[in-house]
Amino acid sequence: MTDADITTATADWHAWQESWDRQQEWYLPDREERFRIMLDMVEAFVGTAPRVLDLACGTGSITARLLARFPDATSTGVDLDPALLAIAEGTFAGDDRVRLVTADLKDPDWPAKLPYDAYDAVLTATALHWLHREPLADLYGQVAGLVRAGGVFMNADHMIDETTPRINAAERAQRHTRMDQAKRDGILDWAEWWQLAAKDPVLAEPTARRYEIYGEHADGDAPSVQWHARVLREKGFGEARPVWCSPSDTLLLAVK
Repeated sequence: MTDADITTATADWHAWQESWDRQQEWYLPDREERFRIMLDMVEAFVGTAPRVLDLACGTGSITARLLARFPDATSTGVDLDPALLAIAEGTFAGDDRVRLVTADLKDPDWPAKLPYDAYDAVLTATALHWLHREPLADLYGQVAGLVRAGGVFMNADHMIDETTPRINAAERAQRHTRMDQAKRDGILDWAEWWQLAAKDPVLAEPTARRYEIYGEHADGDAPSVQWHARVLREKGFGEARPVWCSPSDTLLLAVK
């Protein structure tokens, strides 16, 4: 099924998930490798039947890979985006290993909506750069309160080192050359994917609500790896450092 065909198959949540993955991979060609290392670290620290909090879960990309690799795992997905949560709800309908929660991570009371007080692992990817430093630091404090002793938090996201401007510029130019070629080959970008969702009979209404919440795009920060690691330690984690990186992206692991 192609992206253009999705509007004729509104109940095919698998197709929507695949379309979301393709759109995200346009920006992040190493996305699956990043997920693999994330789950490697989950297994290394908390085993193969973890209780996981999928933070800013979107369509449930992390949860889907978690359950495929660890069938005895459970996942709580939390997000505010009505359209992405609709896809997640359709994808995981009937799976009692998954709970989905609608909550705003900038609301200080969002943890009260979760079904559990503690988690073995809190995982997130390509989401928290929507937050500025102060609310992100506050969120890290809340996450530290949710991770059990010996548990882990992992954030895979853009983490920019401003001390290497020439490296940053060269990486950006190379990445955009590759993206331009993929665009010519027909890949959907972020804006086009959302235009398609807005035309779908099932997703049109939650997509409209999504734009009421976020607008076209939220502008947050992308502080350095060092900033993330320092703040996580200040908020209660014992150790924090990168466990994987690409030229544009980092997976940072913090241990409680």
